[in-house]
Amino acid sequence: MRWRSLPLLLLLLVSFLLVCRAKRSEFRICAYTLQRFNSEKASDSRLMHTLTRIVSRCDITLLQEVMDPDGKAIRSLLASLNRYEDYNYKVVSSKSLGTSANNMQQYVFIYRTDTVSVLGEHQYKKTQSFTREPFAVHFQSQRTAIKEFILVPLHSEPTRAVQEIDRLYDVFVEVSKKWKNTNVMFLGGFYASCAYMNRQDRKKIRLLQTKFSWLIADRVDTTVTDMTSCAYDRIVVHGQPFLRGVKAYSAKVFNFGKDLKIPRTKVRVSSFMFFCTLNQVNCSVMIWTLCSFASACQVVEISDHYPVEVILQSSALLLQATPFLSLLFICTVVQSFLSAL
Repeated sequence: MRWRSLPLLLLLLVSFLLVCRAKRSEFRICAYTLQRFNSEKASDSRLMHTLTRIVSRCDITLLQEVMDPDGKAIRSLLASLNRYEDYNYKVVSSKSLGTSANNMQQYVFIYRTDTVSVLGEHQYKKTQSFTREPFAVHFQSQRTAIKEFILVPLHSEPTRAVQEIDRLYDVFVEVSKKWKNTNVMFLGGFYASCAYMNRQDRKKIRLLQTKFSWLIADRVDTTVTDMTSCAYDRIVVHGQPFLRGVKAYSAKVFNFGKDLKIPRTKVRVSSFMFFCTLNQVNCSVMIWTLCSFASACQVVEISDHYPVEVILQSSALLLQATPFLSLLFICTVVQSFLSAL
């Protein structure tokens, strides 16, 4: 080996280590519309193992359709995460929200205390505006380019999706004024697609007419089965500063069935879910029962939605160093090539 090759090898090693470090430092925010997550589901060890693997990928995970007033199911998930991962996880949760006694739901944020902290929480209280009023949480992280940001979830009532999405603008005004911070991200199961929102409806929604960026596009499919193709679950950010703080093209659906090699669903269950969607009937209990007798139904056992996610840009120091290192690497490669001639 020529001694002149040694600097090149060292630079390659340093570059590799920096890439690995950058990958590990990615800050991921996820949102997952579960399907009636309660103590009964939490007692299924196979399901909980899968859910633990999903949530453990994210620095912050919003869980929706949590029906756990005594907190046992979420405590079980938290215990599983803290056993499974090197990180320490905590939870911040809304109270049970809804208009029907048998369909009261919570917004639950699970977050890594090693990478992010909670500065405050706020329950929106205009009950006439939403079936489940948004529960805003103010976060802070030293690992992200945007140091402080506000996450606001919405699990809309499908038949009222257009009105509820529009009223998120009023929530934005309230929380940005409360915390003097306009870095606001809305996320969750909006039902902003297919039968619940058409082209004419879009003109009625202020979040589509003002300075908000919809990171999950209209043609993205966030549903599990092939029988539906709808962008029900969304991520929306306010303003150019927050948009620049998001890693380009990182907003996507996490198809954990494919990634974790988990069977999705049987055809008969897919067909049954399609019937429910067309007729706007809540068939989640029946679907769960069918899945209980089908080993090839593991994905839809958790939910008929996939999680959505986005990655925030890392801190400014790392962002400034990366182009310089890339240029240095290219110069070294060119110099080595010319020396070999």
